[in-house]
Amino acid sequence: MSETRELKDKVAIVTGAARNVGRAIAAELALGGARVCVNALSSKQQADETAEIINKAGGDAFVHIADITQAGDVQGMIDETLKRYGRIDILVNNAAAREEFPFEEITFEAWKRLSAIILDGAFLCSQACLPAMKKSGDATIINIGGQSGDCGMPERATISAAKAGLAGFTRGVAMDVAKDSINVNYVSPGPVNTEGSMMVRHANSGFKKKRATPIGRSVECDEIAGLVRYLCGPKARAITGQKIMINGGILMT
Repeated sequence: MSETRELKDKVAIVTGAARNVGRAIAAELALGGARVCVNALSSKQQADETAEIINKAGGDAFVHIADITQAGDVQGMIDETLKRYGRIDILVNNAAAREEFPFEEITFEAWKRLSAIILDGAFLCSQACLPAMKKSGDATIINIGGQSGDCGMPERATISAAKAGLAGFTRGVAMDVAKDSINVNYVSPGPVNTEGSMMVRHANSGFKKKRATPIGRSVECDEIAGLVRYLCGPKARAITGQKIMINGGILMT
């Protein structure tokens, strides 16, 4: 494990941690010394692989399969984490869906499903973690957004709306819980180098050329994870209620 263990004795829950960005975040927090609950909806084998990566490296992680859109499932995840580790200091609301439809083809059911995963999940997990986080005295909630919520993206009206809502949720919650020494921030990646990313799917399209990042490449999962780790650490306690972009300069503010 890492020589710098600034998150030693911390306990983290990472939703959607079976692969890609979620896996990288879970592993990076573990490198910092945190014990980790690896959450997934149904990808148990991949979630087990995430936990195995952490445990083989000398960390401490377990898997909890739960539907974060269901209050009972969320409370069960919180209860198991507290039973195993006795505390919760970090929550990373990473779970999302990547469905894409032209606007006229979006069904109301799909709209509600994607919104529930991104917004309802963040709400339920954050609220359920709050009692334990208040006891921490030094807790952090990170909401993982995305480029879809920052600018127009084709066939992503639902995700764009939900991610933009997540940014507003971040600011509102940050104001309410600052008195409890809980930081809340929103990390917004640009094109990410994963198999499911828009950059890969549109590799041969004109859209990629229009959206090529100034740095000439997509963002790596490990880079996002490193930013999340910093925001959870002791040197980021003055950062709260912020949208922090990590996008290779594709959108500058």
